[in-house]
Amino acid sequence: KNSKLIAIGIDHNSAPIEVREKFYLRPLERKLFLSELKSDPAIITAIVLSTCNRTEIYAKILDLPTEKILRKIIRLLLNMKNENENPSLQKYFYVHENEGALRHLFLVATGLESLVLGEKQILGQFKEAVELTREYGMMDKEFNILTNVAIRAGKKAQEETLIGYGGASVSWAAVTKAVEVLGTLKEKSVLIIGAGKMSKLAANNLANKGISQIYVMNRTQEKAESLAQLFNGLAVPFCDIKEILSKVDLCICSAGCVHYLIDKNTLEKVMEERCNRNLLLIDISMPRNIDPKVEEVKSVTLISIDDLDKVVCDNLDKRKNAVADVENIIKSKTEEFYQKIKFGHQARCAW
Repeated sequence: KNSKLIAIGIDHNSAPIEVREKFYLRPLERKLFLSELKSDPAIITAIVLSTCNRTEIYAKILDLPTEKILRKIIRLLLNMKNENENPSLQKYFYVHENEGALRHLFLVATGLESLVLGEKQILGQFKEAVELTREYGMMDKEFNILTNVAIRAGKKAQEETLIGYGGASVSWAAVTKAVEVLGTLKEKSVLIIGAGKMSKLAANNLANKGISQIYVMNRTQEKAESLAQLFNGLAVPFCDIKEILSKVDLCICSAGCVHYLIDKNTLEKVMEERCNRNLLLIDISMPRNIDPKVEEVKSVTLISIDDLDKVVCDNLDKRKNAVADVENIIKSKTEEFYQKIKFGHQARCAW
């Protein structure tokens, strides 16, 4: 039977953060979702990618109407997240087919579609998604070739061009934004909530900016202590959050909690303790872990992921100049893929 490649998803370009967080899939949810896709006879292979900026499904499907598959996948996502069916949400999703889907995959893997141009984390996240597909026995020959070529394209872009020049991650952008707002981070203190990869990257960037004191909070105290030790910081328990917020200049939150860790009521009490001394909060969690209403509290500045694409830096110019180089890599890797699966000119539009 004829089949086709599709890419269905939402990202920071197509949907605001309040929509994206509805569809963010945690690791267990990704596994459950992949199981659902595997049980669908119309879906041959699939990859589920969910990050702070995008949730996407790349799939090889029977040659059915794309609209039908789109509705089915959105319905599955809503059921997974216990959300009511809402037709208006469909407008935030994009769909690419065959060559369009192939190009989109390469753009994502090389960092050209990232909120922070050229960020390196997306490649690792894509590799994890590919491994999950293998684990679930959904990787066929063509998909295996495709994903291997996409990963090599991402590596080549990072190693042979300036697309990642000078730092390229959401964490880097968060610290760059903090410098922009606070003027300098020297002799400042920071609370980092979360102890995962994003928090570690943020702590490393902060240390390079001369921050004087780093506090780390995490659901698992052991992980908080491990991260704090790397940067001569201090691991602190969640019960001390008001006390710590009352004395730091900056809080960067990159946790994976299902509810808000900092709300408006807490911040109002904290700001009384601070005598309304300015406090900068940067929330790079997905879904968000700082209540957007805290922005209403006097002397509090809240930055979310979507604000970080406005970060302007000299490094960005060098990365933008590298886009053409990465586009050339994508072009050559696309040709490599077609040659490997022996596509003739006629076969490019169908699997």
